[in-house]
Amino acid sequence: MEPIIVIGRLYGAGGRKIGRELARRFGLPYYDRELLSEAASRLGISRHVFDKADERRPSLIDSLLSFGNGVTQAFGTSPMSREGIYDSQSGVIRQLASEGGAVFVGRSADYILRHHPGLVSIFLHAPEDVRVARLIERGEAPDETTARERLRHADSDRENFYNYFTGRPWGHADNYDLTLDSSHLDTKATADLLETFIRHTLERREKAGIDRLESRRCR
Repeated sequence: MEPIIVIGRLYGAGGRKIGRELARRFGLPYYDRELLSEAASRLGISRHVFDKADERRPSLIDSLLSFGNGVTQAFGTSPMSREGIYDSQSGVIRQLASEGGAVFVGRSADYILRHHPGLVSIFLHAPEDVRVARLIERGEAPDETTARERLRHADSDRENFYNYFTGRPWGHADNYDLTLDSSHLDTKATADLLETFIRHTLERREKAGIDRLESRRCR
């Protein structure tokens, strides 16, 4: 069973870096915003489906659409609703998952692919002070005040996007196979832990599937 690894994350919790490392270890394609945009283009859907509505709160998506910055349907020119945008995003993610194992970061892929037998969903979080320091170190904010503002704005947008389109609370432990504070370990050690968890989870599922099959044969 090839894994479909989905990472949800607080902004600055290291989701993309850890996601790339897991993709390397499992030999899987990796998809974040930029690569999903490229994949959308390959599948005949406007890249703007991801660029214009990148995990933004629904009210902001509506604002973009109302000012004429909305996306267009594949091979068409009519403007799309926020639900239409989400449906197109979901279609791209499902198509990519149908091609084999993959690592997805964000875009509520844990919900979109919730019925996939190979799904392992992870949510990464970290204390705000740690994430502030990371943003400054990466050059994404010039100072602590700006970094905190960016964190809160991004997290609020992601939460509103996820909650609106899935009907589930973003970051709630019950919605994921594992939630993890990424501040306790470096990237390698975090990837070590997650790799072990993912492999064990898939092995357990495969064994459970074999056991169910054998049980049916013995009836």
